[in-house]
Amino acid sequence: MTARPMASAALRRALTDPGPRLLPDRAVRLLEELDAPPRLAAHLRAVHDVAAELVAWTVEHHPSADVDAEAVLFGAATHDIGKALHPSELSGPGAEHEQAGYDLLRERGVEERLARFARTHASWDDPDIGLDDLLVSLADKVWKAKRVTSLEQRVVDALAAASGAEPWQVFMGLDDVCDRLAADADRRLAFQSGHPTG
Repeated sequence: MTARPMASAALRRALTDPGPRLLPDRAVRLLEELDAPPRLAAHLRAVHDVAAELVAWTVEHHPSADVDAEAVLFGAATHDIGKALHPSELSGPGAEHEQAGYDLLRERGVEERLARFARTHASWDDPDIGLDDLLVSLADKVWKAKRVTSLEQRVVDALAAASGAEPWQVFMGLDDVCDRLAADADRRLAFQSGHPTG
């Protein structure tokens, strides 16, 4: 058995400092093995935190939606892991991290149902994308108070179809939860920016 490399002190702080909820152990191990940039770990914690809130709201208000909570939470915790290989995309545009992150997760034995979010989190407008993927995409926007009408409409449509509720009722509930989560964006942004990119 090979020993895991020691994570830098800055990465350990990003993974454990008070702030957004902690990442799943498996995601933490992957980030430590990669000696990921601390800011990436902080970002993943922020998005994972919002995803957990969205999952809890969905399960409570739309139990028939059949959300795979484990997959959504792991997906949110690793959706940008490819930025460990493409660190310029931490502070600038780029999509190379998407396929790279998916490939990295699969090479490390992460099953498809959990790894796919690295590839799908920015492809929420594809017609074959399901509710679990949409929730990760939504968390990746709302954590910083970005509201994307077409993405939110896809979530509304999926929840209305699963629950039989009127779309306007689903919209009202989703809008409320997104407003509440967006109101805390400054705290999450400060947490992320408090950790170095390298």
